[in-house]
Amino acid sequence: MLRPALVRRARARILTMFSGDPEGVPAWVTVLETGDDEGFFGPGSAVWAVHNGTPTIVAGIRALLMQTLHPGAMAGVHDHSRYQQDPLGRLAGTVRWVLTTTFADRAQAEAGCAWVSRLHERVRGEYAGADGAPRDYRADDADLIGWVHCVFADAFIGSHETWGGPVPGGSDQYVREWAIAGELMGMTDPPRSRAELDAAIASYIPVLRRDERVDDAVRWLRSPQLGRAVGPAYRILFAGAVASLPDRYRRMLGLRRPWWPAITATRLMLAGTRAVLGTESSSMRFTRRRLERLAGQNA
Repeated sequence: MLRPALVRRARARILTMFSGDPEGVPAWVTVLETGDDEGFFGPGSAVWAVHNGTPTIVAGIRALLMQTLHPGAMAGVHDHSRYQQDPLGRLAGTVRWVLTTTFADRAQAEAGCAWVSRLHERVRGEYAGADGAPRDYRADDADLIGWVHCVFADAFIGSHETWGGPVPGGSDQYVREWAIAGELMGMTDPPRSRAELDAAIASYIPVLRRDERVDDAVRWLRSPQLGRAVGPAYRILFAGAVASLPDRYRRMLGLRRPWWPAITATRLMLAGTRAVLGTESSSMRFTRRRLERLAGQNA
């Protein structure tokens, strides 16, 4: 049996990784209690079912792996991101955007997406195309916005399909609902079914490539400096993310499916994470308070 002190330390470390706060209640989480509506999704939605599950932990790794394959996206990360110097800060920022868009009221969700879009306005530069000629990129280009939306949507639903429970309306419903997030970020006509999502990602294949920057990012993602308390668990989750990728993209990344049962090991690791963190996240707890308040006002 794990000692209570060890569980508390593990819980604090995990919550700090994903929220920046050892209790899992930074200011942006407590603000979820405020607002005037249930948000863009709400109870019973496919998005709530997927984003409230622990498979999202693996989804984050899977999305970042896929994101590296687009040379424009990789150039933006390489030139402007502090992911190697401050991996937890970047992770917490991404988590903040996802959970605010998912659980906050509509005004806060829109403001959160606008905040990210303003940050993207400064992310621009140049990379070498496949022919060696320079290519300009901007993080707010429609092409890159579409790529990032699609790989995140694919990672969320793909990880949930592998390790999660039932989704209200199935995978198609999730993709249809999460298209709202793509629109809020400026994407035109995001995919609205699993088949459309798969086709949208495949349409980028002529642009995708593996190069030294991709190899560097994959090496870093394989073994970021997260400390002895979290490192061994992370390596299992990384292997699970790799194993869950479609063969085509795993080969493009130069990765092999682990020889050991990474899917099963990840399932056990996620179950252990649920036991440490509890069945309800702080984001859901504060969101439910808002919904209860609104229900009382409408009674």
